[in-house]
Amino acid sequence: MSDIDTLAINNIRCLAADVVQTADSGHPGMPMGMAPVAHTLFSRVLNFDGKDPKWFNRDRWLLSNGHGCALQYIMLHLGGYDLPLDELKRFRQVGSKTPGHPECHVTPGVEVTTGPLGQGFANAVGMALAQEHLKTVLNTPEVSVIDNTIYAFCGDGCLMEGVTSEAASFAGHLGLGSLVVVYDDNKITIDGSTDVTFTENVQKRFESYDWHVVVVERGNEDVESLHKALESAKSTKDKPSLVIVKTTIGFGSKIQGTAKVHGAPLGWADIEAVKSKFGFDPKEKFVIDQKVQDFYKQVNDKNHKVKQEWDEKINTTYKNQYPEKYALLQKLTSGDVLPKDWSFLPSFKPGDDAVATRKLSQQVLQKLAAAIPELIGGSADLAASNLTWIEKSKAMDKGDFSGRNINFGIREHGMAAICNGLSAYAPGIIPFCATFLNFVGYMAGASRLSSVSEVPVLYVMTHDSIGLGEDGPTHQPIEIVPMVRATPNSFLFRPADGNETSGAYKYALLQRKSPSYLCLSRQNLPQLEGTSIDAVAKGGYALNDEQDPELILVATGSEVSLIVDAAKQLKGEVRVRVVSLVCWELFEKQSQDYKLSVLNGKDGKIVPVLSVEALSVSGWDKYSHVQIGMRTFGASGPAKDLFKKFGFTTENVVKRSKQVVEFYSKNQNALGNLVLKPNLYDDDENVVPK
Repeated sequence: MSDIDTLAINNIRCLAADVVQTADSGHPGMPMGMAPVAHTLFSRVLNFDGKDPKWFNRDRWLLSNGHGCALQYIMLHLGGYDLPLDELKRFRQVGSKTPGHPECHVTPGVEVTTGPLGQGFANAVGMALAQEHLKTVLNTPEVSVIDNTIYAFCGDGCLMEGVTSEAASFAGHLGLGSLVVVYDDNKITIDGSTDVTFTENVQKRFESYDWHVVVVERGNEDVESLHKALESAKSTKDKPSLVIVKTTIGFGSKIQGTAKVHGAPLGWADIEAVKSKFGFDPKEKFVIDQKVQDFYKQVNDKNHKVKQEWDEKINTTYKNQYPEKYALLQKLTSGDVLPKDWSFLPSFKPGDDAVATRKLSQQVLQKLAAAIPELIGGSADLAASNLTWIEKSKAMDKGDFSGRNINFGIREHGMAAICNGLSAYAPGIIPFCATFLNFVGYMAGASRLSSVSEVPVLYVMTHDSIGLGEDGPTHQPIEIVPMVRATPNSFLFRPADGNETSGAYKYALLQRKSPSYLCLSRQNLPQLEGTSIDAVAKGGYALNDEQDPELILVATGSEVSLIVDAAKQLKGEVRVRVVSLVCWELFEKQSQDYKLSVLNGKDGKIVPVLSVEALSVSGWDKYSHVQIGMRTFGASGPAKDLFKKFGFTTENVVKRSKQVVEFYSKNQNALGNLVLKPNLYDDDENVVPK
C-alpha cells in the first residue's frame, strides 16, 4: 500500500470519527472499517464526475448499510461534489445536506434513500436491471452510451433481511453482470458478535444464487487485493458479483472490533488517540491533509475528462448517426417522457359492458405502453390475474433484456425495492409492479421508501376489497388502503369504472415525485353516468347534479355503483348527491371552496354525509358523519354473499340513509363542518405559522 493510500485511508477514518462525535450521534464503526474499500473504489475504479452528479453513464454507488453514511458524505466531499466541509460539520442537523441516513433528494451524489437494511442492496439490483435494459435500447456498434457498473456496500444486517434474499435470487437468475456488491464482513451487529445470530456461509449462499464471489482477507489495509477484487467483479459480465471484505469495525479505536463502536460516538479521548496513532494532530478536527486533497483533485480531474469525452461522443457521433436514439436518451435523462395528448386513453359510456377494473386496467396499460416506451414492469407471479403483461413485448431474460415485461417471481418486497432502483437509475424510466392489494403488507418497507425518496413507482394492486371473495380474510386487504392513505407523499386511486380507471392512470403518472397505488376490483362493475377521465383530476366530484341535497352519499371503487343505485331508490323520499372520492390525496389539493361544493349542501349548508367502502372505516370520519365499512376482518365466501353479510347492499344503504337523515334532522347540532377547517400549517408542511 502506497504512502498516499495509507494517508488518505487514515484521514478518512479520522474524519468519520469527527463527523459522528461532533453530531454526538451516528455510527463511526462502519466508516472507519470500510475506509480502505471506499478509498480504493473512488481512487481506482469508480467513474463519476462531482461537477455533474447526474451524468448518465456514471457508475452508481449505493450504501445499503446506510447508517454508515458518514463515509458516503466524506467520499462525496473528496470526490468534488457540492458537499462542503461545513456540511460534514452539520451531520444529522436539521436542514443539512448530511442527514442521518442517505436521502437522494437532499445530498448531491446520493443515488437512493437508504437506511432500512437491505433496501439499498435491492435498489442496486433494480439499477442493474435498468442498465441492462437501456443498453439494448441505446447502445450501438459505434457508441456505447451505457457501460457503467452498479456498486453497493452492505453489511451483516443487510444480508439477514429477507428483502436481500429476494433481490439476490432475482439478480442471480437474470445474470445481472453490471452489479457489484461489497459485503463488509466485520462480524459485528448491535447486539454483539454475529456468532449469536448469523453463522451461515455467505460465500456458498451467494454461489448458490449463481453469483461470482471474491474474498479479500485483509480488508483493513490490503488496497492491492481490494483493487484486484473490484476489477475482477467489474469484468465479470455474465453474473452479479459479491466481494466479501473482511474488516475490523471501528478500526483504530480502542474498542475496535466490538459492538460498542457500531452505533455511538467514540468520545473525544478515544478520537485523539486514534489521530495520534494515524499521525494526525489529536487536537485538530475536520482536517484534510493537503496531500490527500491534491491526490483527490487528480482523481476528480481525470474523471471529469472521461465524462467530457463521453459528452463529446454523444453530442457528435451518436447524435448525428442515431438521431432517434439520441432523442430518446434526452427524454430518459430529463424525465420528459409523458405524452402531451392523452386522447388515446379508453373512454366509456353508460350501457357499455360491466367489467372488473383490473380488466379495464389491462386495456389502459396496453394503450399506455404503446404511447410511453419507457414504461416497464411486471407482476409478482400474478400477471395472469393482475393482467399487467405488456402484450406487444416480451420478458426480460438472461442474455436478452430488450423486453419490457419483468417476471419478478413471488418476491413482493424485493419487487418494490427493485422498482425503486429502476426509477432511480433514469428519470425517464416509469416502473410499475403488480400484486394483490393485500400484499402491500409484504412490500411496505420498500413502498414506504418510494414515498420518502420521492420515487414515482406505479403500484398496480388488484383484488382490492372483500369483493375478492372465497380466499377469505387472509387475502382481503381491509386495512391496507387506510395505511397507504396515512403515508405522506402517496397517491391512492380506487376507480369506480372504466373512465375513472383511465383517469387514475393518467393522474397517477402525472405525479412525478410520488408513488401511486391503483386499487382495482376482481368483480365486474358497471359503467356509470357522470364519470369522466378528467374528473379524476379533482380527486372527488359529484356524479349527479343535485344542488340541494338532504344527504350526500360518498364512496370509492366498487361501492360507487352501490350508492348510485341507492340514490335511485331514495328518489322522491330523500334528495341525494352522489360523490365518487376516487383519490383522497388529489381531493385534498383542491381549494376549500371546491371541497365545500362537493361535501356541503346548497349555499354551504351542512348536510349529513354517509360513506360506503368495503374496507376499514379508518380515516373516513374526516369526510363523512357516518360510515358503512369494515370493522372486522372479512370472511370466506362468494363476493355477493360477503357484501350481503357485511351490509354492502342497496337495501342496507337505503335503510341506513334514511336513518342518518332522520337522526340529523332531530340533532342538527351534531353536524360539524367536516371540510372547512383552519389552516394551521405553512406551505403544506408540518410547520405551525408564527
